Amino acid sequence: MSNDKPSYLNFRSEDYAWKPDIDYRLHPERYRVGKGEQGVLICQPYKSEIGPYWRFKNEEIAAASSKMIFSLFLDYLKKDDFVGADMARKYLQMGFTRARRYFNYKGGKKYDAEKGYQQMKRETGDPEKAKAADIFYKIWKEAEENVEYARLKIKWKNEFG
Repeated sequence: MSNDKPSYLNFRSEDYAWKPDIDYRLHPERYRVGKGEQGVLICQPYKSEIGPYWRFKNEEIAAASSKMIFSLFLDYLKKDDFVGADMARKYLQMGFTRARRYFNYKGGKKYDAEKGYQQMKRETGDPEKAKAADIFYKIWKEAEENVEYARLKIKWKNEFG
């Protein structure tokens, strides 16, 4: 097991590109695509629109959740709202990564704070979460491969960075 400490221990909110007080629909130029799921739990109004549907407790709940989030993803694309579509894509990705963590580690805890942030033992989690992760993975990849999403991402990057 690794003794590397989790990166969130060095988190500095003032250095974080995403801010909770910005309306990213009104100011898409302030949004950053970022790496992975960055900003997903901060960017408004999308956090409030997508977050309530994000669930991965079991296969059935993950299927309903990912279907709803993918529907929002498609709605954002129809509105030429790249930021909304990207946020929905991030929620799908996060459904996969969080469900996998709960499959890999009992209670979803990767590090033991009481033992100097030593990495916990793998393969101790809930097997049902692997099924939930698979569902989110397929829909996340479908979102990433969407032609309209790719077009809007290029357009957004050309306009805003």
